[in-house]
Amino acid sequence: MGLQEQLSQDLQSALKNRDMVRVSTLRLLISAVRNKEIERQKKNMDGDVLEVISAQAKSRRESILEFQKGGRADLAAKEESELKVLQAYLPEAMSEAELRSIVEKTIQSAGARGPQDMGRVMSALMPQIKGRADGRQAQQVVQELLKK
Repeated sequence: MGLQEQLSQDLQSALKNRDMVRVSTLRLLISAVRNKEIERQKKNMDGDVLEVISAQAKSRRESILEFQKGGRADLAAKEESELKVLQAYLPEAMSEAELRSIVEKTIQSAGARGPQDMGRVMSALMPQIKGRADGRQAQQVVQELLKK
């Protein structure tokens, strides 16, 4: 069963259980997945669906930070509960040590020697960590290792 079908089944289950946070989050997610399908004009594969889920999760993380800065704990809590629902569909996040190891290997294979090679390293790195690590975090690790 594909991820898109899993989302639809989980939505039905959430409706039956009257889990309104899960229902609203899944409805928004399914809508975003369908919009992506319409935009691309072809059926989504699981990778495409994961990309949408990752984007939605990133949006929630950013919203949480902004709501906390603005003193809106109620809205931050709502976003956190939605983020938990989305994280259930994402692959397990990569640890700092794993990310550092992959970055080191990528730097070696790309033959990078300094900060000027950042773009080459990032373009080789991103497909390897897609959906498992944040791009900003990866960028920080790459910058740190290229400065050495």
